Amino acid sequence: MKKKKKFLEYFKSLKFRLLLSLLAFGLLPMLIMQFFLLKGYEKRAIDARTVDIFSQSRILSDQISAYGYLEDNTVDVVNKQFEQMSNIYDGRILIVDDSFKIRKDTYDIDGGKIIISEEVVKCIQGNDISKYDPVHGYIETAVPIRKAVSGEVAGVMLVSVSTDVIQTHAAYLRQIALIVLLTAGVISVILAVVLSDRMAHPFIRLSRQIDEIQEGYGEDELMIHTYTETELICERTNELLGRMRALDDSRQEFVSNVSHELKTPLTSMKVLADSINDQENVPVELYREFMQDITNEIDRENKIITDLLSLVKMDKSADNLNIAALNINDLLELILKRLRPIAEKQHVELVLESFRPVTAEVDEVKLTLAISNLVENAIKYNKENGWVHVSLNADHQFFYVKVEDNGIGIPEESLDRIFERFYRVDKSHSREIGGTGLGLAITRNVILMHRGAIKAFSTEGEGTIFNVRIPLNYIG
Repeated sequence: MKKKKKFLEYFKSLKFRLLLSLLAFGLLPMLIMQFFLLKGYEKRAIDARTVDIFSQSRILSDQISAYGYLEDNTVDVVNKQFEQMSNIYDGRILIVDDSFKIRKDTYDIDGGKIIISEEVVKCIQGNDISKYDPVHGYIETAVPIRKAVSGEVAGVMLVSVSTDVIQTHAAYLRQIALIVLLTAGVISVILAVVLSDRMAHPFIRLSRQIDEIQEGYGEDELMIHTYTETELICERTNELLGRMRALDDSRQEFVSNVSHELKTPLTSMKVLADSINDQENVPVELYREFMQDITNEIDRENKIITDLLSLVKMDKSADNLNIAALNINDLLELILKRLRPIAEKQHVELVLESFRPVTAEVDEVKLTLAISNLVENAIKYNKENGWVHVSLNADHQFFYVKVEDNGIGIPEESLDRIFERFYRVDKSHSREIGGTGLGLAITRNVILMHRGAIKAFSTEGEGTIFNVRIPLNYIG
């Protein structure tokens, strides 16, 4: 079974296909050339021999007419011409008069006999006739013998010529061609095996290196530059490996962050609880203070778990959006109305500017969560007496939401990472205001689910701008 499997794998391999291609390109032209050359040689030789016989026959037919050979077949000059032609072409000549009587047979077999055949009849009517019989190997021609004065047909000159010489030459050429073909075939097979092995070797090395990388051995990158194709495959594979390593690092960091974020409130609660348990006759005011702190840590833990569940749910239900046509102007007004009390508490001015009415196909619940996260972050990470400006615009294809503030801003080196889960620019400040580090990750997921895009621009100490672009019509 294993041998059969290996055999089938070899037939499907690049090496085998290269071998077949090289053999085909090496042998097929030779086979075609051999076929057409040999066939062409035989045809040209037969045609040339037929033309020669016709030419000689017409010359002799004129002499027959000039010497009156049909009346007197003892003319020595003509008989010598017949003998010479028969010897040269290894053929037989019959002279037939207009009464279909054979007046001369160079083989001295049928002299004086009557011959009536299709060729003789047509020739008596004034037509030149030629016929090639490949089975018996002869060419037969018939030329009219015309009277010198009137030009009337007085007889027929029949010539039958053997093609054995042509056939012998053709057979000899076929033998030579076969030897050449076999020699070329052996050379082609050897070259095809060697070349296909060399051509396929880089791809085999590439496969082995990928296996070694998967097993944890070998180099960190593929380095096979034999062909442009292998170089491109290596580049793309190295890029993929880089992304996979980055994803693996991100996954490990995420697990570490989740563990840390979930453990921190529990640690705080344990410290508070131990502090109470270690003291006797704890004052009610202190007891209440510690219990309030424990309640706050529980709320924080619950918020982290809720945000985590939201992310997981989005990952699993990316295709299950509740899409409906929605007035985006009304949606933004409702979001700002809910967040205005938080802004007033922070002494932050909250402004909405709509440039035109916008209706789009979106998931109301998820989009509300995404925009709310952006606006709430702009309020929380702002300065006292700061401002948050939310604007809405649209064109024929997309609607655009811009959330701008004049808050603390984001360092340039952190801009590329703010959408990562649990990433915080200032961890102590984030925990102080109750951030989980998941809000922007949730926002980005929601916008991507709507086939949209989000970009952030910021100057530290001056403020931040988030630009959101979402299609007006949902692309499923």
